[in-house]
Formats: sequence, C-alpha cells, structure tokens
Amino acid sequence: MKNSLIVFLLLLASCSYLHKEGDRQVARVDDDYLFESDLTDLVAPGTSAADSLNLTRNYIDGWIKKKILIHQAEKNLTEDQLNFSKELEDYRNSLVLFAYENMLVAQRLDTVVSDAEIESYYLENQKNFLLKNNIVRLSYVKIPSESKQIRQIQRFFYSDDPDDKERLADLCDKHSAQYFLDDETWLIFDDVMKEIPVRTYNQEEFLRYRRSFEIQDSLYLYLVKFLDFKIKEDISPLQYERIRVKSIILNKRKMNLLNTMRQDVYNEALQENTIEIY
Repeated sequence: MKNSLIVFLLLLASCSYLHKEGDRQVARVDDDYLFESDLTDLVAPGTSAADSLNLTRNYIDGWIKKKILIHQAEKNLTEDQLNFSKELEDYRNSLVLFAYENMLVAQRLDTVVSDAEIESYYLENQKNFLLKNNIVRLSYVKIPSESKQIRQIQRFFYSDDPDDKERLADLCDKHSAQYFLDDETWLIFDDVMKEIPVRTYNQEEFLRYRRSFEIQDSLYLYLVKFLDFKIKEDISPLQYERIRVKSIILNKRKMNLLNTMRQDVYNEALQENTIEIY
C-alpha cells in the first residue's frame, strides 16, 4: 500500500498541469484541481514518513469525496437554491463588523480594574453571587505512611507559629506526596474530596463539626485543617469571585464602548446627510 501510494503521488506530481509556476496538480474532480500548495503545512515537522503518507492520502481522499458530493449537489439544486449571495453578504458583513469592533476594543478599552471597583460591584450585586457548591479554605498534607518525618510534619502542621509554616513547606517539598498550604484560596469541596479520602453523605454537617482531622489508608497519612467554609446557596466570598467580577466589569465597559461607537457613527451619518429613508 505504501509503495502504491508513493507511485501515485509521484505520478500526480509529474503531470504537466500547473496551478502557478512550479505548483503541480495532485488530484482532480471534473474541473476542480488539488495542488501541491494546498498540502503545504499539512504534515508537521518531525512526522514519520509513514504518518506523512497516511495524512496526505487521507486529505486527498477527503478532498475528492467532498468535491464529488458538491458537484452532485450542484447538479440537483435549482438556480434559486444555489444562490447564496445574501447569506454570503450577511456573513461577510458580520466578519467585517467583528474585526472592526475587536480592533476598537483593543485600541480603546481600559483594562485596568481597581480593587475598589471590584469590591464596590461585588457589594452592590451580592445577590448575584450565590454559591453553587460548598467551598473551603484549608491546609492539607499527604504523607507516605512509611515516612520518618511524620511526627515533625504533624507538629509544624498544627502550629500557629509563622516560622513553623515555612518549615512545614520545606518539609513537604522534600517528604510529602502532595500538599496544599495556601490558606487564602477557596476550593470546591467536591474537588478536595477527590484528593482526600473523605466519605460523607452530608457535606454541610461534616464541615460544621470538623475543624481538623487525620485519615490514613494503606499508603498515606492525610492531615487536614479547615480554615473556613461556605455552604451552597450562601453568598460567595469576594476572594472566590474576584476574577469573575473583574470579567463582568470589563465586559460592561466593552459593551458601553461598542454602544457609544455605534451611536456616534449613526449621529455622524445623520449630520453628513448620508442617511435617507424613503
């Protein structure tokens, strides 16, 4: 199969028809031709010869089958059914407007959002920030059961001394299988339970009555300390929503910018008498 494909491609490449100087045909369906230039960048650098041949063959086969279907459709559709001028014009207009508006946004949109703006928007719209999941702030460490550092890690883990937190991070880097000590970040409790073998049918009760605990399985000891939690349907904390709030503010600015631009263009057209309604 490889040899036959190579011969096929060589024969096609040797034909005398040219798309442009030096660009030879590799396939034809009626009056439509596929050229060597159409295969440019089809195969990524470093691809094996076998894979290159398969990719090229599949592309050529796909092109041929698509062209055959298009020709069949063109033979069986009426002139009106084949007239896509309105759809093409609408599509082109959409692309032109999209490109122009993107250029305008890139040039004029102020993307700096202050902490004060974020906090103000959040406080004014708290009812829109209700949690869909239980979330937690926590610290946890996953230690191999045979580790000789378990006692020292436990001591630093439960300590309130800031220096001990740094010592804990250093120990975890060297001796833990996994750890999370960022006490400012909120996590979805369901995601936490994928990492820690917690089993509970009532997450809310579990979170209300557990502040710290340890779990051991055949391979690891898990140390867990909850620093805070929020229950589903509670108002989501600002720290958890900060990125979302910033995105909302920027989107509102973008829409205001585009609406202003559209109105300015319309007003300018009115002033220049380029609009007439008959």
